Amino acid sequence: MRVKAVISYDGSQYQGFQKQRSTNTTITAAIQEALSSLQIHSPIVGSGRTDAGVHATGQVIHFDLPEFWNDLEKLKLNLNRKLTDIFFKHISLVPNDFHARFSAKKRIYRYVFKTQKPSVFEQKYVSYYQEFNPELLIKALKTFEGKHDFNFFHKTGTVTHTTVREIYRTDYRERNGYHFIYFQSNGFLRSQVRIMVDAAMLCARGDMSEMELQEQLNCQKKHTTKLAPPEGLYLAKIIY
Repeated sequence: MRVKAVISYDGSQYQGFQKQRSTNTTITAAIQEALSSLQIHSPIVGSGRTDAGVHATGQVIHFDLPEFWNDLEKLKLNLNRKLTDIFFKHISLVPNDFHARFSAKKRIYRYVFKTQKPSVFEQKYVSYYQEFNPELLIKALKTFEGKHDFNFFHKTGTVTHTTVREIYRTDYRERNGYHFIYFQSNGFLRSQVRIMVDAAMLCARGDMSEMELQEQLNCQKKHTTKLAPPEGLYLAKIIY
């Protein structure tokens, strides 16, 4: 039987979500090891990958359970006892054709930063950018909304049949000295959010013009390929 799990994790201790040949320090490897210890040998499938150092508050995965695991609350408790920096929030039964990645309709990422250097207790979870113009930031973020070819806004290395994605909504908020950027989309390319955040912040600080941002979005000219620091990025929610 297939189950869907909503998980959160502290990505600072891991080399990303996806399993890798070069290291076992990934979210997927840690979860699969915990599942194997409970006699569950199904591979796990995530709604999307996150980079090394990137966190999640609402990542979704699916995997298949043997029949003897019919107590999902007990399964959740056992997994949470075994895992460090990864927490199973919910586990629920889903139809056998449910797919964590392909069944997803929308994905929401949140980026958190401060304009004062984060304390030693925050530095793994909050990024740092110097003073900026909030109005210019909002204007830059709105440029990304709609359907675009994001070929100039992603890292190579991931095979995909198209680089076209639709950004449904962007948002910026400030609260108690913390700054929040939100992106809601049908999907994201590898490191796309981090490149968009840094490009928007370049515009917000006057280091890149709105015209240059538009040129890059139109795949006419690359003006930046820099990635925003991973510490402030969170995969916030998956909508089905």
